Amino acid sequence: MVSIKNGLGLRELRAVVAVAEVGSFRRAAAELGYTQSALSHQVSALEAALGWPLFYRPGGRGQVRLTPAGEAVRRRARRVFSEVEGIAADAEEAERGGGASIRVGVSQTTAAEVMPSALQAFRVGHPGVEVVLSEIDDDARVADALGKGHLDLAFAVNPEPDDRIEAVPALDDPWVLLTRRDSAIAELERPGLEVLDGLDIVAWTRRWKGQRELEERWSLWGITPRIVYRTDDNLALQRLVAAGLGHACIGRLAARRAVDPSLTWLSPRELLSPRRIALCYPRHRQLTATTLALIAAIRAQATA
Repeated sequence: MVSIKNGLGLRELRAVVAVAEVGSFRRAAAELGYTQSALSHQVSALEAALGWPLFYRPGGRGQVRLTPAGEAVRRRARRVFSEVEGIAADAEEAERGGGASIRVGVSQTTAAEVMPSALQAFRVGHPGVEVVLSEIDDDARVADALGKGHLDLAFAVNPEPDDRIEAVPALDDPWVLLTRRDSAIAELERPGLEVLDGLDIVAWTRRWKGQRELEERWSLWGITPRIVYRTDDNLALQRLVAAGLGHACIGRLAARRAVDPSLTWLSPRELLSPRRIALCYPRHRQLTATTLALIAAIRAQATA
């Protein structure tokens, strides 16, 4: 077992992770605010302490890559950062009474369609617990927010594997077609994707991974819907469809409780792209009994 106690710590680990993420000592040094020589010294010091090279260094303008030992260090370092960044959250939780408040990252849909009934059930057994719902509009930020202790729980659609979080499937939320009840396609039963070809569509903005995947799937199927409006707002999207300005692809969870009685939804024959909503929490922080109770309430309501 190699000892690396000799003054090595977070600075060296951050250097390794930064170089791994950008593939360059020069760019990593600029991001961290070091000179390149200082950053190289930090990585070399850790390599010397471990007795293994952490990067393949091709020289010139070639991108540096992690060795197997480097990959193992990167994985462990991310867990270490999560633990360190969670210290402040743990201290705050202890001061406020061991979990009297739970912070949950939500999307517009989960906030409106899952949390109200889940909180009703949760409140019966935990009437004094404050639950704070914070919108998190980018699933890629979920792991960071949980790892740094900014959130206790968070919903994410198709979360990427990450050493810092545990993701528990909550419910499937497949794409469906949202349309007016009096539209030309409303009477179709399980229409094929070809029905979208040439139709006016109200879409999400392309900053959403799900929308980008959806448009890629359209391209693979050889169909070209005509996107006339884009929005980041679920309510606005549904109102635009209700106004007859186009149809939309939307998650079934939101479509089942559409905001306007003029709206209906259709399940397409083909799977547009898989959508599974997961409930995520920090893997390396102990969950309180109160947080576990909220998780149970959310999962019970999501599958009801």
